[in-house]
Amino acid sequence: MLARFSEAFLVLQDLQVDIPLALTPLVMVTMNIIYAASAYPFGKLSDRISHFKLLGVGLIILIIADLILAHSNHWSTLLLGVTLWGIHMGMTQGLLSTMVAENAPADLRGTAYGFFSLINGLALLIASVLAGFIWDQFGATITFLHRRYLLLIGFSRIDLETQSLRHKILRLFLPKAQITTFDDQLLNSCTPFLKCMM
Repeated sequence: MLARFSEAFLVLQDLQVDIPLALTPLVMVTMNIIYAASAYPFGKLSDRISHFKLLGVGLIILIIADLILAHSNHWSTLLLGVTLWGIHMGMTQGLLSTMVAENAPADLRGTAYGFFSLINGLALLIASVLAGFIWDQFGATITFLHRRYLLLIGFSRIDLETQSLRHKILRLFLPKAQITTFDDQLLNSCTPFLKCMM
Protein backbone atom coordinates (compact mmCIF):
# COMPACT_ATOMS: atom_id res chain seq x y z
CA MET A 1 0.00 0.00 0.00
CA LEU A 2 2.86 2.38 0.71
CA ALA A 3 3.85 2.12 -2.94
CA ARG A 4 0.69 3.94 -4.04
CA PHE A 5 0.78 7.70 -3.56
CA SER A 6 -1.86 10.25 -4.46
CA GLU A 7 -3.01 10.85 -8.02
CA ALA A 8 -2.28 14.53 -7.34
CA PHE A 9 1.29 13.76 -8.42
CA LEU A 10 -0.05 13.24 -11.92
CA VAL A 11 -1.14 16.87 -11.89
CA LEU A 12 2.31 17.96 -10.68
CA GLN A 13 3.93 15.94 -13.46
CA ASP A 14 1.53 17.58 -15.89
CA LEU A 15 2.97 20.96 -14.91
CA GLN A 16 6.50 19.61 -15.45
CA VAL A 17 5.85 19.02 -19.15
CA ASP A 18 4.52 22.54 -19.74
CA ILE A 19 0.90 21.66 -20.42
CA PRO A 20 -1.24 24.82 -20.09
CA LEU A 21 -2.63 25.26 -16.59
CA ALA A 22 -6.20 25.41 -17.94
CA LEU A 23 -5.81 21.86 -19.31
CA THR A 24 -4.38 20.39 -16.11
CA PRO A 25 -7.71 18.93 -14.87
CA LEU A 26 -7.85 16.83 -18.05
CA VAL A 27 -5.09 14.65 -16.60
CA MET A 28 -7.34 13.54 -13.73
CA VAL A 29 -10.35 13.31 -16.03
CA THR A 30 -8.44 11.02 -18.40
CA MET A 31 -7.16 8.81 -15.59
CA ASN A 32 -10.66 8.44 -14.11
CA ILE A 33 -12.26 7.68 -17.48
CA ILE A 34 -9.71 4.89 -18.06
CA TYR A 35 -10.22 3.68 -14.49
CA ALA A 36 -14.01 3.55 -14.91
CA ALA A 37 -13.87 1.98 -18.38
CA SER A 38 -11.46 -0.77 -17.32
CA ALA A 39 -12.95 -1.66 -13.93
CA TYR A 40 -15.85 -3.76 -15.25
CA PRO A 41 -13.88 -5.85 -17.80
CA PHE A 42 -11.17 -6.59 -15.26
CA GLY A 43 -13.81 -7.36 -12.66
CA LYS A 44 -15.27 -9.97 -15.02
CA LEU A 45 -11.77 -11.31 -15.68
CA SER A 46 -11.12 -11.65 -11.94
CA ASP A 47 -14.02 -14.12 -11.75
CA ARG A 48 -12.13 -16.48 -14.06
CA ILE A 49 -8.44 -16.19 -13.12
CA SER A 50 -6.33 -16.11 -9.98
CA HIS A 51 -6.74 -12.89 -8.02
CA PHE A 52 -3.06 -12.90 -7.13
CA LYS A 53 -2.05 -13.18 -10.77
CA LEU A 54 -4.28 -10.25 -11.72
CA LEU A 55 -2.95 -8.22 -8.79
CA GLY A 56 0.61 -9.00 -9.87
CA VAL A 57 -0.08 -7.87 -13.43
CA GLY A 58 -1.65 -4.69 -12.04
CA LEU A 59 1.52 -3.93 -10.10
CA ILE A 60 3.65 -4.52 -13.19
CA ILE A 61 1.48 -2.08 -15.15
CA LEU A 62 1.96 0.54 -12.43
CA ILE A 63 5.74 -0.01 -12.50
CA ILE A 64 5.72 0.56 -16.26
CA ALA A 65 3.57 3.68 -15.79
CA ASP A 66 6.08 5.01 -13.25
CA LEU A 67 9.01 4.40 -15.59
CA ILE A 68 7.21 6.30 -18.34
CA LEU A 69 6.17 9.16 -16.05
CA ALA A 70 9.68 9.41 -14.60
CA HIS A 71 11.07 10.19 -18.05
CA SER A 72 8.07 12.07 -19.40
CA ASN A 73 8.94 15.33 -21.15
CA HIS A 74 6.07 15.51 -23.64
CA TRP A 75 2.28 15.41 -23.34
CA SER A 76 2.11 12.13 -25.31
CA THR A 77 4.29 10.18 -22.88
CA LEU A 78 2.46 11.78 -19.97
CA LEU A 79 -0.84 10.59 -21.49
CA LEU A 80 0.53 7.07 -21.86
CA GLY A 81 1.65 7.00 -18.22
CA VAL A 82 -1.71 8.36 -17.05
CA THR A 83 -3.55 5.77 -19.14
CA LEU A 84 -1.53 2.92 -17.62
CA TRP A 85 -2.11 4.34 -14.14
CA GLY A 86 -5.88 4.28 -14.84
CA ILE A 87 -5.68 0.69 -16.08
CA HIS A 88 -3.81 -0.26 -12.90
CA MET A 89 -6.57 1.31 -10.81
CA GLY A 90 -9.25 -0.53 -12.78
CA MET A 91 -7.42 -3.84 -12.33
CA THR A 92 -6.63 -3.62 -8.64
CA GLN A 93 -9.03 -1.45 -6.65
CA GLY A 94 -12.16 -3.56 -7.06
CA LEU A 95 -10.03 -6.69 -6.81
CA LEU A 96 -8.68 -5.68 -3.40
CA SER A 97 -12.22 -5.15 -2.11
CA THR A 98 -13.18 -8.58 -3.45
CA MET A 99 -10.24 -10.15 -1.66
CA VAL A 100 -11.30 -8.47 1.59
CA ALA A 101 -14.83 -9.85 1.18
CA GLU A 102 -13.58 -13.35 0.42
CA ASN A 103 -11.25 -13.52 3.41
CA ALA A 104 -13.31 -11.76 6.07
CA PRO A 105 -15.79 -13.69 8.25
CA ALA A 106 -19.36 -13.01 7.09
CA ASP A 107 -20.35 -11.41 10.40
CA LEU A 108 -17.32 -9.06 10.34
CA ARG A 109 -17.34 -8.09 6.66
CA GLY A 110 -18.39 -4.49 7.31
CA THR A 111 -15.68 -4.12 9.95
CA ALA A 112 -13.14 -5.61 7.56
CA TYR A 113 -14.06 -3.12 4.82
CA GLY A 114 -13.82 -0.25 7.29
CA PHE A 115 -10.45 -1.40 8.60
CA PHE A 116 -9.16 -1.92 5.06
CA SER A 117 -10.23 1.62 4.12
CA LEU A 118 -8.58 3.00 7.28
CA ILE A 119 -5.26 1.27 6.59
CA ASN A 120 -5.44 2.18 2.90
CA GLY A 121 -6.05 5.84 3.74
CA LEU A 122 -3.24 6.00 6.29
CA ALA A 123 -0.81 4.28 3.90
CA LEU A 124 -1.82 6.67 1.11
CA LEU A 125 -1.20 9.65 3.40
CA ILE A 126 2.22 8.38 4.50
CA ALA A 127 3.22 7.47 0.94
CA SER A 128 2.11 10.86 -0.37
CA VAL A 129 4.02 12.77 2.31
CA LEU A 130 7.13 10.71 1.56
CA ALA A 131 6.68 11.23 -2.19
CA GLY A 132 6.20 14.96 -1.65
CA PHE A 133 9.44 15.14 0.31
CA ILE A 134 11.34 13.22 -2.37
CA TRP A 135 9.79 15.43 -5.07
CA ASP A 136 10.91 18.61 -3.28
CA GLN A 137 14.40 17.32 -2.61
CA PHE A 138 15.20 15.33 -5.74
CA GLY A 139 12.55 16.06 -8.37
CA ALA A 140 9.86 14.20 -10.29
CA THR A 141 12.06 11.54 -11.89
CA ILE A 142 13.42 10.18 -8.59
CA THR A 143 9.93 10.26 -7.06
CA PHE A 144 8.49 7.92 -9.66
CA LEU A 145 11.61 5.75 -9.84
CA HIS A 146 11.83 5.21 -6.07
CA ARG A 147 8.31 3.81 -6.08
CA ARG A 148 9.44 1.14 -8.54
CA TYR A 149 11.37 -0.55 -5.74
CA LEU A 150 8.43 -0.42 -3.32
CA LEU A 151 6.21 -1.93 -6.01
CA LEU A 152 8.77 -4.66 -6.70
CA ILE A 153 8.79 -5.51 -3.00
CA GLY A 154 5.01 -5.83 -3.06
CA PHE A 155 5.13 -7.84 -6.27
CA SER A 156 7.73 -10.19 -4.79
CA ARG A 157 5.40 -11.09 -1.94
CA ILE A 158 2.68 -12.26 -4.34
CA ASP A 159 2.64 -15.99 -5.03
CA LEU A 160 2.57 -16.29 -8.83
CA GLU A 161 2.70 -20.10 -8.54
CA THR A 162 6.30 -20.47 -9.74
CA GLN A 163 9.43 -18.76 -8.52
CA SER A 164 10.89 -18.86 -12.03
CA LEU A 165 8.03 -16.75 -13.42
CA ARG A 166 8.50 -14.22 -10.63
CA HIS A 167 12.23 -14.01 -11.32
CA LYS A 168 11.64 -13.58 -15.06
CA ILE A 169 9.41 -10.59 -14.36
CA LEU A 170 11.81 -9.13 -11.79
CA ARG A 171 14.61 -9.29 -14.37
CA LEU A 172 12.65 -6.84 -16.51
CA PHE A 173 13.14 -4.18 -13.86
CA LEU A 174 16.28 -5.13 -11.92
CA PRO A 175 19.75 -6.17 -13.12
CA LYS A 176 20.23 -9.93 -12.82
CA ALA A 177 22.95 -9.51 -10.20
CA GLN A 178 20.52 -7.67 -7.91
CA ILE A 179 17.82 -10.36 -7.86
CA THR A 180 19.45 -12.48 -5.14
CA THR A 181 20.19 -9.44 -3.00
CA PHE A 182 16.67 -8.16 -3.59
CA ASP A 183 15.14 -11.47 -2.52
CA ASP A 184 17.46 -12.52 0.29
CA GLN A 185 18.24 -9.24 2.05
CA LEU A 186 15.77 -6.47 1.29
CA LEU A 187 12.68 -8.63 1.36
CA ASN A 188 13.69 -10.51 4.49
CA SER A 189 14.28 -7.29 6.39
CA CYS A 190 10.98 -5.81 5.18
CA THR A 191 8.76 -8.87 5.64
CA PRO A 192 7.32 -7.96 9.10
CA PHE A 193 6.54 -4.42 7.91
CA LEU A 194 4.99 -5.67 4.65
CA LYS A 195 2.74 -8.12 6.45
CA CYS A 196 1.31 -5.21 8.44
CA MET A 197 0.83 -2.88 5.49
CA MET A 198 -0.25 -5.23 2.67
